[in-house]
Amino acid sequence: MNGFSKYVSHIKILIILSAFFSTTIFAQSWPNSEIKIIVPFSVGGSVDGIPRMLQAGLQERLGVPVLIDNKAGASGTLGTAFVAKSKPNGNTWLSIADTLAVSPSLYPNLPFDTEKDLEPVLMIGTSPYVLAINNSRPQKTLNDILASAKQTPRSISYATFGSGSGGHLVMLKLSKKAGVDLIHVPYKGGVPAVTDAIAGHVDLVIGSAALIVPMIKSGKLRGVVQFGDTRLNSLTELPTVSESGFPGNEGVVWWGIFTTAGTPKPIIERFRSELVVGLKSEAVSKQISESMHIKLTLDSSDYLRKFLNEQIKNWGAVVQENGVKID
Repeated sequence: MNGFSKYVSHIKILIILSAFFSTTIFAQSWPNSEIKIIVPFSVGGSVDGIPRMLQAGLQERLGVPVLIDNKAGASGTLGTAFVAKSKPNGNTWLSIADTLAVSPSLYPNLPFDTEKDLEPVLMIGTSPYVLAINNSRPQKTLNDILASAKQTPRSISYATFGSGSGGHLVMLKLSKKAGVDLIHVPYKGGVPAVTDAIAGHVDLVIGSAALIVPMIKSGKLRGVVQFGDTRLNSLTELPTVSESGFPGNEGVVWWGIFTTAGTPKPIIERFRSELVVGLKSEAVSKQISESMHIKLTLDSSDYLRKFLNEQIKNWGAVVQENGVKID
């Protein structure tokens, strides 16, 4: 190596070291201003509720204000885009659920790249979608319902909280595998969907466990099947979709924390560790598991990245195969 080459090589090393030490120093001084957790939906609901449970503890341990900022609109993509385009300085975080994995296939012109512009931080947990039926209907099991649907096509209806929602895609995938044609009735929210199922205006309703389990426990609806890998502790009497003869048709609601791509890893790890401390606290973990029916997993950022990629592929295929469009 000649003298000039050695000089260039030394310069490159110095640049790399300089960038490393700058990032390390920056990470060590974090946080030094207020932190925002962006919720891309309106106030209320689990995506908003979980960070609010953690807010006080995070402020105490980090020593700076932690604000919950609701930026609702465009089915969660407005607030998500805000985080994707923010400075990667550790001051902006995203609380999100399974809609993040469906948006790329439903909205082809998203103003951000889900897999490139967002950095996974923490997988909080999962909860299965649950299918329930009006009490006056004669069918008792999933196979009863499918048998009726085969005998009389388009005779059975199911409610969801909107076209392209997780519950809608779960039912589309199941219907295709079972070879039946069900009537989809989309609602603008889970509460009106459940209300009409109880009233008998629709036969079935599918939603998160947090929405459906209380209706089953109170006797207002009758449980049919849950779409998790295993039975919920709060719903041990209800079979899973695999136990009902349809393995591979699982569908879960999931919750995670993301931030802007390029945020220094030491900052991500620090914030992740503080989130885990809060989520493991007795008061928070009890409320999440017992009231929201969420199974806390607290998986790593690497796990969340892999999980998200798989979910995007899985539900993207269902959207394309069925030509799902947003109303």
